[in-house]
Amino acid sequence: MNLPADLRCEADRIAEVARSYGLDFFDTFFEVVSYDELNEVASYGGFPVRYPHWRFGMEYEKLSKGYAYGLSKIYELVINNNPCYAYLMDTNSMVDQKLVMAHVYGHADFFKNSVFFAGTNRKMVDQMANHGTRIRRYIERHGLDRVESFLDAVLSIENLIDPQAAFQERHPAAAEERDAEEPIPEVRKMPSKEYMDSFVNPQDFLDEQRRKLIEEQERRRRFPERPERDVLWFLMEYGPLERWQRDVLGMIREEACYFLPQAQTKIMNEGWASYWHSRIMTERVLAPDELIDYADHCSAVFSMRPGSFNPYKIGLELWRDIERRWNRGQFGKEWEECDSYEEKVHWDRKTGLGQKKIFEVRRLYNDVTFIDTFLTADFCNENQLFVYRYNERTRRNEITDREFDKIKAQLLFSLTNMGQPIIRVEDGNCQNRGELLLLHDHQGADLDTGYARGTLQNIQKIWGRPVSVQTILSGKPKLLAHDGQLFKEQDL
Repeated sequence: MNLPADLRCEADRIAEVARSYGLDFFDTFFEVVSYDELNEVASYGGFPVRYPHWRFGMEYEKLSKGYAYGLSKIYELVINNNPCYAYLMDTNSMVDQKLVMAHVYGHADFFKNSVFFAGTNRKMVDQMANHGTRIRRYIERHGLDRVESFLDAVLSIENLIDPQAAFQERHPAAAEERDAEEPIPEVRKMPSKEYMDSFVNPQDFLDEQRRKLIEEQERRRRFPERPERDVLWFLMEYGPLERWQRDVLGMIREEACYFLPQAQTKIMNEGWASYWHSRIMTERVLAPDELIDYADHCSAVFSMRPGSFNPYKIGLELWRDIERRWNRGQFGKEWEECDSYEEKVHWDRKTGLGQKKIFEVRRLYNDVTFIDTFLTADFCNENQLFVYRYNERTRRNEITDREFDKIKAQLLFSLTNMGQPIIRVEDGNCQNRGELLLLHDHQGADLDTGYARGTLQNIQKIWGRPVSVQTILSGKPKLLAHDGQLFKEQDL
């Protein structure tokens, strides 16, 4: 642990306190860095070594300017790895360093114990460095412009993966098996005497069975058999790529799958770490003369201005609400069926199940199921949550709804698929011409045609043949297509 003696002593003490509360985490190593070094690591997604690409430099400039102008500051950075690695800024005060350590141990516990992180690579620091080495070799062999152009295309669609990819084992069919001719299916008759055959095996029944067998054969012959959610995997397995391109695409997909659980559990994860740093600091670690500084810094982290959504604040308050409700027995059939406001206000069965419940939720839920299960009307009222929209006439955001159902629906909609459109591969050989047909699962929000144009263009670069997507725009079915030269939009 590359730490001065005083910080090492505090890190060990806070780790011991965290374990006494029941937190369970991998060994965690802290490193003290300057703000410039921290911005550099943060621009790489928290990893010290990545492949060379201009987007990391762009992110570094953004972070550096935000810090220089006092617009933003990175308080903590921790990597889901075994062991965990975390960074401390050398200009932080001691109270900030202790707060960050306590927060990091909360994250480390979440990484280790949430089922959504169970399938992630726990040696990703080494793997990221390996990816960087391999891509640098490809740059030396094939040239910077060619490799970077391909990287640009792949990175623009890195979100087109299956959210369940970490829980699936893929076994693609070999090309020769996929293209093999299948015999016309024969219906097996029930054994019978000749004079009873028309009764035991009626012709209508045989025709219906034959039709079902042919449909099943056509389904198996379809490429893919069913709409494929993991567009990156499909392109990697079936795209006409050179070996180095397939390897690069596989590396980007692997990294996208690694970061996916962090996007799926942002509210829970930040709320969990905030819940535990609050308890650890206020109950066991904070010195009396550090209280004002601690409160001041926490108020900045947990503040939520009107019209914004702070995952730290909402996550923390939801964890506290769950703990309080399960400690008081405010759950189950009896609680749900009670229609007395006065009785509910004073409801306390002293069940004391709060701690057990939050550890269970931490293990099994993601943000969507977390909000869907535990967000309540009372919670929305207490935290002043509402739905708002931009008013073109007044040119400002205005509250449009305070109803609980509308608030919950809006939150769930924004969290489903991380707020991004759901795209599937519908046909990899559209009209028997090798063209790629995608399908947009319209959830009430139209595609941004500007983004759609760029995305289709980049997928076409990878696929090598025209690419199109079926969608709905302004209530009308549309086909958006790119053939490598022109973008087309037509009615269906």
